[in-house]
Amino acid sequence: MKRNYHTQMEAAKRGIVTPEMTVVAQKERIDINKLVGLVASGQVAIPANIRHTALSAEGIGAGLRTKINVNLGISGDAKDYAVELQKVEAAHKFGAEAIMDLSNYGKTNTFRQKLIASSKAMIGTVPMYDAIGYLEKELDKISAEDFLRVVRVHAEEGVDFVTVHAGINRRAVEAFKRTGRKMNIVSRGGSLLFAWMEMTGNENPFFEYYDDVLKILHEYDVTISLGDALRPGCLADSSDAGQIGELIELGNLTKRAWQKDVQVLVEGPGHMALNEIAANMLLQKKLCHNAPFYVLGPLVTDIAPGYDHITSAIGGAIAAANGADFLCYVTPAEHLRLPDLNDVKDGIIASKIAAHAADIAKGIPGARDIDDKMADARRKLDWDAMFDCAIDPEKARAYYESLPPTEKNTCSMCGKMCAVKTVNTILDNKRVCLFDGDEK
Repeated sequence: MKRNYHTQMEAAKRGIVTPEMTVVAQKERIDINKLVGLVASGQVAIPANIRHTALSAEGIGAGLRTKINVNLGISGDAKDYAVELQKVEAAHKFGAEAIMDLSNYGKTNTFRQKLIASSKAMIGTVPMYDAIGYLEKELDKISAEDFLRVVRVHAEEGVDFVTVHAGINRRAVEAFKRTGRKMNIVSRGGSLLFAWMEMTGNENPFFEYYDDVLKILHEYDVTISLGDALRPGCLADSSDAGQIGELIELGNLTKRAWQKDVQVLVEGPGHMALNEIAANMLLQKKLCHNAPFYVLGPLVTDIAPGYDHITSAIGGAIAAANGADFLCYVTPAEHLRLPDLNDVKDGIIASKIAAHAADIAKGIPGARDIDDKMADARRKLDWDAMFDCAIDPEKARAYYESLPPTEKNTCSMCGKMCAVKTVNTILDNKRVCLFDGDEK
């Protein structure tokens, strides 16, 4: 059936229930009319390019489960697409709702098209990364029209959301240079735009021609993810004037997108101390009119290379419990190298734990159901049921079986002294025996 609307937001504003809204409402256990209202107001986004036919739609935003994103893609030093496809399989296996292809070397469209054709997860990109390889031009030779052409190519291919660093305009650059920072600009897309602006003397093309960008995105129902080019790259730079000033601009850009019926995600801080996270979540929601918030981390310390999936999960759980809606995973390889398959798995699991913990704290309907099932299984010492409830069943089973217990139904940690077995035995009116094993 031919659709009589361009975007999910346009449909919601007209009271039309789309197939994607129906899927999301069922997944989230939310009343469909309430969901339509949230999409119409911009508080929930359903990224769903009209050409991504393999998609299983997901909602991101107020009152919904916290979603996670997996970054992958090739670089000039690691160009094995077969490995990247294995990472895609891992993302699907462990329940990541979104995958961003951040490939930044050569012609990337073949991989991206294969990804979109087969992935049930939302697909995101950063067109700025792809511009160099796609256009085969030096940075300062690329025109504003060239940048917009790459955005159109990604939209036409079926990408569900694109990160566009439209907030780093000339005013923001002057403020950045005037105030100074310990880590300067750590956003890859933001740094490239900063360099382009400085070398050419021009305004950020995504800011200057923002309405043209929105027109492209509206045509294919691509959600704009407003990138935070001035996100802090270390604790010392968090919550500074550059970050907050750009956030104010992103709030203005959010409203402009909604006026064009384009859905919005707003991206948030990278590195941030624990005590600043809650306030930053509140500030973002206030300044960006309750648009869904997409955060990288936040990483709560700068000294854990090799373990940044943990620093990110700590920050992500706090961020999501205080209003963030979408977590970008971080792997143990962050700051060190392109992640391998094991790094990707570790990053996904850490991020899923953070998202789930936050959903329980927020009281998301049904979030704690699986935890209650796990508690029941543990009380009964039903190991197969425990493995079924585990976020990573294979690892849980492998750990259990790697050092099998001699005492039936226990584990090798406690054996005969298993607290659960001891209490179960007493409640069954039997005698606890720690030496002869006879329970009567």
